[in-house]
Amino acid sequence: MTFENIIYETDGPVAIILHNRPAKRNAQSMELLDEVDSAFDQAVADCDIKVIVIGAVGDHFSAGHDVIAAANARPKLTVEERWAHEERLYFQQSLKVWDCPKPTIASVQGACIAGGFMLANVCDMVVASRDAFFSDPVCHSLGAAGVELLLHPWVAGSRQAKDMLFTGRRVSAEEAYTWGMINRVVEPEALEQETMALAHHIAKAPEFTLRIVKRSINRAMDIQGFRASLEAHFDTHQLSHASEAFKERTSGNKNASIKTARDIKV
Repeated sequence: MTFENIIYETDGPVAIILHNRPAKRNAQSMELLDEVDSAFDQAVADCDIKVIVIGAVGDHFSAGHDVIAAANARPKLTVEERWAHEERLYFQQSLKVWDCPKPTIASVQGACIAGGFMLANVCDMVVASRDAFFSDPVCHSLGAAGVELLLHPWVAGSRQAKDMLFTGRRVSAEEAYTWGMINRVVEPEALEQETMALAHHIAKAPEFTLRIVKRSINRAMDIQGFRASLEAHFDTHQLSHASEAFKERTSGNKNASIKTARDIKV
């Protein structure tokens, strides 16, 4: 396949999917997310691929959903349209990464915000450069109840999740590591090398063994309520779109929508 918003390449048993909108800080347009999804399907179907790496070209992993493009392309969604749109593009595609039978690694530099935070944290492991930071500021910026998947308490703990969401602040790579949210913190110049070394090391294990041990770990989280909690929050997230706070921050003239969109960028 030919991609315009991502780069897809392979290195032996490792597939690499890179966001490739560096001029937009790798903001996730609908086209980019659909291309990531297609590349992901390609990697899963390739019998030679054992590990999948998701990263980005440029200084930032992702500044989140491209809400400027969304405001221009889909300015007046009905409740039903927004629900269907977000369920497919954000909820289902993200859980596809979580449920992937092959190990996945997020390779994160710079900003990992909102939708970027969501994508990185549905991966099995996260390697972050020392300059990386994580944030979900949309409670403040958009008046929405966080992003579509409330992964935060699962990957960072409930206290830290409330800290992130109530304040919208940036969490450094070092702090995220102490929370157990990420696996490795490396120097920026070593990010690609360290990520690929980890991916190739994992790929040495038998493919079936990796598949079933990942399934066991994910099932353990489901038994604790992981998937049910994500589904419940998705409904809450949709409800927050009907709030006066959301309307105040996103309705009105086009310039107001664009200003709100820029608020959650780097």
